[in-house]
Amino acid sequence: MHLPWQPTAPAPVRRAGWAVAVAAVLAATVWWSMPALRAQLEPEAAPVLDPDVCVVAPPTPYNPASGLPLESARPVPADVRCPVCGMFPARSPDWAAQVIFANGDAQFFDSPLSLFMYLSDVARYSPGRSADEIVARYVTDVSSKTWTDAGNAFYVHGSSAKGPMRAGNLPAFASKKAALQFAAQRGGTVLAYADVDAGLVTQLGGQGTHAH
Repeated sequence: MHLPWQPTAPAPVRRAGWAVAVAAVLAATVWWSMPALRAQLEPEAAPVLDPDVCVVAPPTPYNPASGLPLESARPVPADVRCPVCGMFPARSPDWAAQVIFANGDAQFFDSPLSLFMYLSDVARYSPGRSADEIVARYVTDVSSKTWTDAGNAFYVHGSSAKGPMRAGNLPAFASKKAALQFAAQRGGTVLAYADVDAGLVTQLGGQGTHAH
């Protein structure tokens, strides 16, 4: 029952109000469907990087004031980046590696795997350079945490140890005995430098390294 002191809007007025509301909803839907406006207001998608874009990692020049012979291994500078994956080798010193060129320039790597990837295609990661210019290659000996010649080192493939890129980054050892002891504890196969071939490097390079 309708009481006199409870006025209600006339039916035509109520219908007009609903019509206005429906029209507003339809207008908003049409407005949002306009591609240009929707593209401007929707959250911006994460950029997709070109797989051919490489990290810029300039070489570190030789510093005669260091007192080190030109071909000797050097401490890893805190701000250098690995030319293969872009990581900072100084943050993972137990895995670091390096090469030295005839003019004294050095390139540092976050792991032995990145070193092998670099050596397999020097011109790709350092345009204008070639492997023939490299006069020394070093990896970090797992046992002593010191530099050892990469060509004389032994590497364990397939162990449970994961390097900076969370892949099997070929932990390195100055002696075969130490490498065998490590493999007995952590699994894997001991390889000499010459046994780390292009096929293995390609396989491991797809397990966690930066794509170039």
